[in-house]
Amino acid sequence: MSEPTKTKNLDQNGSPELPWSRARDLLATQTPKEDLTFFVGTVRPDGRPHSAGVGAIWVDETLYFVSGPGTVRARNLAANPACSVSVRLKGLDLTVEGEAEPVADPATLERVAAAYREGGWPAQVTEGGFDAPFMAPSAGPAPWFLYRLVPTRAIGVACAEPYGASRWDFGR
Repeated sequence: MSEPTKTKNLDQNGSPELPWSRARDLLATQTPKEDLTFFVGTVRPDGRPHSAGVGAIWVDETLYFVSGPGTVRARNLAANPACSVSVRLKGLDLTVEGEAEPVADPATLERVAAAYREGGWPAQVTEGGFDAPFMAPSAGPAPWFLYRLVPTRAIGVACAEPYGASRWDFGR
């Protein structure tokens, strides 16, 4: 994930804008070690929204998430890669908007699988995705595919000092 090209202060109480480094550093230190719940929002072909919890992880300055090939999320992303990923980090609620790109590169899959293993999910690279002894019941059978979120915008709202709210725009 690159640095933002523009930051806008959204705080209406006089707090200064939040630096992107706050969100980035929280992602780097809390995944995969903390028990975080990420939600991916996608758009169905008829325009209706879909949101589901996912196992997401921050590796090499990039936010990744996994999806079973038969899930609503995977079908939506195949038709329209626009999505959002939301999470409550310690002291910061974060939503990142952008496009999901499938990842099949073996070296990247192995780096991300190693990070998932560090966090307790015993992912192994197989058939262009991951396999493990367990996965969310709604994911369907392995292999589970990896996606990289290419951000266009992120919004952070601090729920701990220093307070504030900011929007970060990323160039494409």
